[in-house]
Amino acid sequence: MREMLRIAVLVTAGILTAGCGSACRIEFVEKPDRIDVVACGRPVTSYIYGNDLNLVLAEPDRLLTKPILYPLYSPSGSKVTRRFPLESIEGESTDHPHHTGLFFAYDEIGEDKGFWNNSSTSLPAIKHVRTVRKKDGVISVELHWLGKDGGVLLEEKRDMAFAADEGRYIIDFYISLTAERDNITFHDTKEGMFAIRVADWLREKDGTGEYLSSNGQRTEKEVWGRRGRWMRLQGKKNGKTVGVAILNHPSSVNFPTYWMARSYGLFSANPLGQYIYQRHHKYDNPQRLDLTLEKGQTAPFGFRVVIYEGDMPPEKLEQLYADFAGR
Repeated sequence: MREMLRIAVLVTAGILTAGCGSACRIEFVEKPDRIDVVACGRPVTSYIYGNDLNLVLAEPDRLLTKPILYPLYSPSGSKVTRRFPLESIEGESTDHPHHTGLFFAYDEIGEDKGFWNNSSTSLPAIKHVRTVRKKDGVISVELHWLGKDGGVLLEEKRDMAFAADEGRYIIDFYISLTAERDNITFHDTKEGMFAIRVADWLREKDGTGEYLSSNGQRTEKEVWGRRGRWMRLQGKKNGKTVGVAILNHPSSVNFPTYWMARSYGLFSANPLGQYIYQRHHKYDNPQRLDLTLEKGQTAPFGFRVVIYEGDMPPEKLEQLYADFAGR
């Protein structure tokens, strides 16, 4: 598997335009426990980390136990992420309080369960250690995945590269997980991995959204637990077509990813839940992945998130995918 892409070099060289026709300038605004991302004077999102990982959310007894991007806006200002549990909004869904904005986590790592679903205890948790880079459209950070004993299981290095024009925001994620202990195993589970909890108006269950995969499959019934290079969730907001797409880079572990795409609003790429998905779809011989890293070994993951307005047909997504895959 080839090395993670050299995103910082590309951006510095001015190559990363993400296909934008009239690119917006990306600015970063540092605030306590977060970095705001602004494009052409408009908010895109905030990287929220909380150095102590004990930011109290709107719901009593809930904590933020992993860094997130929240909220995520469309170019005209619609929030495409659910606001709960960071904000209490009357009438909004309140299930799964660990689904917070856009996040990267996985539930079962060795004997440590809860990286994905923990929102009430301080450990296990994913802790922001330091910001390495914050310029030229890129935020680069180092994180530690802390087990229930407080020790470091994994070191995460994450590059988030932002680009924008009038019709879309694009965020490229290049993530590496390096084992800090011997034999770190990610047990196959559906509870993972690179996810967005979308606003209720965008979900399939009772909103306006519908999934579409790179294989042409539609709706949760067809796409859940299936592989695909990309997935789109597209709906309507105030008469406008608005959507979110996630693209999986071919350098990623177990490419192409499986999808944990649910009608109630969880939109997640999960390359590591293989056995669970194959068993659900009644494969003759479902195979466990059980990704295992020796101390010092690294696993790469790459994703592109596109938040857009106006219809995004498959051929346009294929163009964006080709651009991303070629980096």
